[in-house]
Amino acid sequence: MSTVDAAVVGSGPNGLAAAVTLARAGLRVAVHEAADTLGGGLRGAALFDPDIHHDVCAAVHPMAAASRFFRAFDLATRDVELLHAPIAYAHPLDGGPAALAHRELDATAAELGADGQRWQRLMAPLVARTTEVTDLLLSGMRRPTGLRAAPALLPRVLRHGTPWATGAFRGERAPALLAGAAAHAVGPLPSLPGAAIGLLMAHLAHTTGWPLPRGGSRRVAEAMADDIRAHGGTLHTGHAITDLRELSEARAVLLDVSPTALLAMGGDALPRRYARALARYRYGPAAGKADFLVSEPIPWADPAVGRAGTVHLGGPAPAIHRQETANARGLATGTPFVLVVDPAVTDPSRARPGRRPVWAYAHLPPGDERDPLPLVRAAIERYAPGFTDTILAQRGVSGAELARYNANYVGGDIGTGAVTLRQSVLRPAARVDPYRTPLPGVYLCSAATPPGPGVHGMCGLLAARSALRREFGLPLPALGPDRTAVTP
Repeated sequence: MSTVDAAVVGSGPNGLAAAVTLARAGLRVAVHEAADTLGGGLRGAALFDPDIHHDVCAAVHPMAAASRFFRAFDLATRDVELLHAPIAYAHPLDGGPAALAHRELDATAAELGADGQRWQRLMAPLVARTTEVTDLLLSGMRRPTGLRAAPALLPRVLRHGTPWATGAFRGERAPALLAGAAAHAVGPLPSLPGAAIGLLMAHLAHTTGWPLPRGGSRRVAEAMADDIRAHGGTLHTGHAITDLRELSEARAVLLDVSPTALLAMGGDALPRRYARALARYRYGPAAGKADFLVSEPIPWADPAVGRAGTVHLGGPAPAIHRQETANARGLATGTPFVLVVDPAVTDPSRARPGRRPVWAYAHLPPGDERDPLPLVRAAIERYAPGFTDTILAQRGVSGAELARYNANYVGGDIGTGAVTLRQSVLRPAARVDPYRTPLPGVYLCSAATPPGPGVHGMCGLLAARSALRREFGLPLPALGPDRTAVTP
């Protein structure tokens, strides 16, 4: 007799979301994590100072405040407080004031000059239907929800996902705000997937925001792990599952792994056609991570930037488009797009007198082996002269090193797959059910399945829904702390 009903491999946000869902359906669930700590992209560590916590991977979570999974899971009732900076995100520009995405749409538009009304017209219909917009773009793309948002969303994606996108605005600040949000697609720009992600991220700045969890991203993983244990699940760390036969006792296996890892774990058991499709799966550009311990807040030339939870560095929209496209083509440059977070701006508890963390990522070509520190320092120094003088300690992790740190980050791709038009829908392969593999009872639940990258839990939720229906004949359970909570 099997000791578990379902085994989950990988404890990133999608693996944990799958395990939460299965355990709440009454199944016996075991989670297997190769690393010594749970969380995947939600992990944190005291890198330089035992009193200063750094987010090792993800830091800011727009989708954790908005996705169907987390709306149902209800982090607020689990002692996970999502905090908001006065400004959701900022985009400094040379020789003028920064572009600022306030939580209030009107306040944002008021600072964009001649483009203020254009920003209003672009965002207001999305803000009005924010739940439907989010559900549509974070759906499994087979039975999409939120379709009532399509008439407002699709024309805007087509308008801003073409080479003529910059013609929608007159000044520099509004297109920079949108381009910075679109760069979260980590692929060539402009593009239709980039426009969809840019509109999703930008409009969320004016609705549920771009929050940071008080105490760091690890708090989200801890809340999910606690819920799994509370419903009888077990979590095992420090052992890598390298062969699916190790999990033969489970009726269902859900894999929060990359297609490359699935190929290795399945071996000759995978049908050739499916294995060839996985082998053709495309990964995206790399990220280079930089962590700093600094003595004071970042000295931004425009003081308003210091009130933003996230800062995008890359210059005007055309420069970002060129840089992101160069990365996708494997071309290294010295001016990457950089994301910067000073967590203590949003969560003062993250700082101590004279010491505070700074988090940053640079977008780089696949497999990039360069130390990202000089690139990131230069990008910050351009808009915050004197930043280098505040650095007490620092650590750079190249794209190649990230790939070695986490097997899902193939070539340093922290999104587990290129966000192309085809792979936005048909990831990882062209199948009616993208989560179900040809192997009996084996499902893929990583960001290599729809809706793709982000801390939203939807890949895990949708894969668990498929497994519950096909393997156990069960519906989705309620996910909130109250058993009567609405099912997602």
